[in-house]
Amino acid sequence: MRRRRFRPLHLAGWLFADMLLVLALVALGDRGDPQAAKAVPSPGPSPSATATETGKPRPKGPRSVSREPVTLTVDADYGDRAGLEKKLRAATKRYAGRQAAIVLTFGRHPDPGGGQAYARRVNSTLTKARPDMFEKTTRRDFWKGGAAGHASVEIYFYTY
Repeated sequence: MRRRRFRPLHLAGWLFADMLLVLALVALGDRGDPQAAKAVPSPGPSPSATATETGKPRPKGPRSVSREPVTLTVDADYGDRAGLEKKLRAATKRYAGRQAAIVLTFGRHPDPGGGQAYARRVNSTLTKARPDMFEKTTRRDFWKGGAAGHASVEIYFYTY
């Protein structure tokens, strides 16, 4: 019985097909976005629509989410909802007027269930502390080991 030899020539067709697919993907990825090139029509010459509070012109196009989060830390007892709300209002005071897109909250507790419950409590209190800032925000609860009664909140704001 003769043993078949490996012949790399049989793989040449597959290699050619894979290279053709890669080149097609690169060519498609190189094309610009035709929707981004179109100018966004302005609603009119009203100053509130074209300028922000600082007098700078408002960017054209869709809103985006900032890449860098604003990180806050909150220390409050689990049962002290009023104290937690007061601390969250104070911690977010300097960001008043902005709208949050995504909030990731890391509740500290020795137990994962307790940490997630604390993070959930903090996230539910955010809407009460600043309803205009966190009205339609995506929120996620996470656990981080450590002493109970502490949370780290990462807020990703819209760019404008």
